[in-house]
Amino acid sequence: MRLQCEVEVVSRLLPSCGLRGRGRGTRALLSLGRPPGRARGGGSGGGGGVYLMVCTARDRVGARYKVQENIERFFTRFVEEGKATVRLREPAVDVCLSKADASHLKSFLSAVRLAHQGADIGALPLSALVPAKSSDVEKPKAKMIITSRRDYPLTKNFPCSLEHLQTSYCKLARIDTRVLGLRRLRRLDLSHNHIKQLPATIGDLSCLQELDLHDNHLESFSGALCNSTLQKSLQFLDLSQNRLQALPLQFCQLRELVTLKLDDNELVRLPFKIGQLAQLRFLSAARNKLPFLPSEFRKLCLENLDLFGNPFEQPNPLVPNVQLKIPLPLLECAARATINHRIPYGCHLLPSHLCEDLKVAKRCQCGSACLSSFIQITVTMNLHHVAHTVVLVDNMGGTEAPIICYFCSLDCYSQFLDRHLQS
Repeated sequence: MRLQCEVEVVSRLLPSCGLRGRGRGTRALLSLGRPPGRARGGGSGGGGGVYLMVCTARDRVGARYKVQENIERFFTRFVEEGKATVRLREPAVDVCLSKADASHLKSFLSAVRLAHQGADIGALPLSALVPAKSSDVEKPKAKMIITSRRDYPLTKNFPCSLEHLQTSYCKLARIDTRVLGLRRLRRLDLSHNHIKQLPATIGDLSCLQELDLHDNHLESFSGALCNSTLQKSLQFLDLSQNRLQALPLQFCQLRELVTLKLDDNELVRLPFKIGQLAQLRFLSAARNKLPFLPSEFRKLCLENLDLFGNPFEQPNPLVPNVQLKIPLPLLECAARATINHRIPYGCHLLPSHLCEDLKVAKRCQCGSACLSSFIQITVTMNLHHVAHTVVLVDNMGGTEAPIICYFCSLDCYSQFLDRHLQS
């Protein structure tokens, strides 16, 4: 029987010599069994020939300790946390176990106890006491950084234990399918490559918190990724220096985002529902092609905002874009009522294209919804209203940008004009 955990073997004679153990374990493989020569001798005797063997990276051959009638005490108070201690009589050492699987640890200790009590060999789940493999005793690799094409592994798999993987400057045209199988990944850095498209399966990396795609050839960001498990995990996303012109409507489902970098793309608009990113604190979209900001931009609460180098239009509230139809079409009236009165709807009740239209409904200054019949204007907003620190919008020292406003009726627009002209 074998158990992987961390082990520290502490001599109880150290205190009498004025010494003490170092207090931390090392990764090890514990085996309960008989030496190879004795293992062939049959299984009818007692447990006198059973040993506990501890193999580490420094000592893969292992240190052996006799078990039968040689255990003074078991300490199992914290066994549910994967911790236990086996106190031996000879030599006078404590074998301290930690970071073990709780259920495996319980089974292992039970077998050791039976061997200590002299149970028959045939009743014990023994293993051959042979040197451990390096993979059994080496600490699982959690981080790998590759920064050149020649260092990229072509024939060997990535360690499945990886939590941080960086493969930059490797001229990758697509994401390696081997990377998509690393389910423990928390940070994935694929910056400075030639990636043009993201596979939907990247959304299966349920632990992924940071995704860096800086300096690639991306032309789109899949809506399927926004509807994946990344909704609950992704906190950092760098899409700067790509070829993005727009982000999908579903992008704002990534509601755990804290940092979003969109610099040096070709964006002509930001996500319509960007106000839904309630956790967002750092946003940079410098050097894009943004003419104005979406109306829900007002809902953001940022610590740092950078919109430098965008060709923002000069707002003119006196020149509206009138899409208002009078009288309102029946479809518009029904859509407004559905949203304003929060009437439940779904694809089981309405055609899917109508459901999509309702999701992108606009909000008037009065709070009412409007779908395709509205009046649109742009007004000036001081970016300090949504961010504590604002990078200057232009070389003139400005911190203001145009933002879209919608009105559901002529009355709402007239009331706005009255306030605007009075101020």
